[in-house]
Amino acid sequence: MITWFKLGLRNLLRNARRSLVTVLAIGLGFLAVNTLGGFTAYIFTSLQDSYIYGEGNGHLTVFKAGFLDKGKLDPLAFLLDADELAAVRKVLAADPDVVLASPALHISGLLSNGKVSTIFVAAGLVPEDMRSIAAHAPDPGGNGSRFDGLPLSTAKPYGIGVSRGLAQQLNLALGETAVAMAPTVAGQVNALDAQLLQVVDAPVEALEDKLAAVPLAFAQSLYDTASVDRVTVLLRGEEQTAAACVRLRAAFARAGLALEVRTWQQMAPFYTKVKKMFNVIFLVTFLIVFLIVVMSVLNTVGMAVLERTREIGTLRALGLRRAGIVRLFAIESMLLGAIGSLFGMALMLLLLYLVHLLHPTWVPPQIAREVPLRIYLVVPYWLASVSLLLALSLAAAVFPARAAARKEITHALGFA
Repeated sequence: MITWFKLGLRNLLRNARRSLVTVLAIGLGFLAVNTLGGFTAYIFTSLQDSYIYGEGNGHLTVFKAGFLDKGKLDPLAFLLDADELAAVRKVLAADPDVVLASPALHISGLLSNGKVSTIFVAAGLVPEDMRSIAAHAPDPGGNGSRFDGLPLSTAKPYGIGVSRGLAQQLNLALGETAVAMAPTVAGQVNALDAQLLQVVDAPVEALEDKLAAVPLAFAQSLYDTASVDRVTVLLRGEEQTAAACVRLRAAFARAGLALEVRTWQQMAPFYTKVKKMFNVIFLVTFLIVFLIVVMSVLNTVGMAVLERTREIGTLRALGLRRAGIVRLFAIESMLLGAIGSLFGMALMLLLLYLVHLLHPTWVPPQIAREVPLRIYLVVPYWLASVSLLLALSLAAAVFPARAAARKEITHALGFA
């Protein structure tokens, strides 16, 4: 077999220019596919970490049964009171994969600067819990800071944050005060003074002029209630999400609690849509690149077969079987694929080193400030690319080689 490989390599060097062009095509194809694959993996990971850790949504969310269907019309009817919250915490504390359980109350109302008022929506969260969730991120600094100003704190229950568009609309600056107004759970109108501690980045453009961030104590005081509408659950890792969801649903049912448990994927439709979009883009790019590679290898092998027809006839006259002719060209083609793949790996490693060295930044769609741009080394993509390149190179060589091997010896020897 070593002799066959030596012959294949020598035959490739007989027309070094054509072989070099094919190796370049294969290597650049490998680079293009795996660059897109690495960037896609970075996008998926960033979106996932942004939702789970950056926005503090955790891996699971627990609601009272019916909240997601009817809660938008009558959210106050689906609040978890203090006793129910204590029961939920007890069940969650008994689960080995639960790291943190944080209550939350989403509110809406009017925010006024004393002259004009506008609507706002806010999630009343426990600030310290949010920082704890963010600290568990695999890459805590991956998405950068999401606000300007001071962090919210339970010790400052009337300190809030608003989105940039809302701050501009009300002409509010950091440190200034505003008045938040909303109906209480009893149906009365309540108003609270609030101090602007931070200006936050809205995750979607639709919320740019109406999003606020408030401590849970502020939200409960504004609604005049001790209840919450959900409990955010952080697990030890994303891989435990599905199993923990099933396990907790069963545990809540055994405890006699009518609750719903949703995974972060179910609560983040934007992530699912973006992932589907990038999967389609990756598939189309993959098909285009490998079509180019196949055509390049097919052209190289086809020209080699055409130019060496008399040589093939001579080998057949000396006793080499048709299978040997096919094997010879298949080995040459596989060597092209292997060398091209190695060249593509070298280019990919160089690109990864340059990205690490230069630290490029960009502004993603859901973030209002620059974050590091990264390309991940995805080993399964590399292995799949090499395997497919070798398989496609082999397939591209078989057909012209079989056609040449089937020629009559006399016709091959007389080919001009």
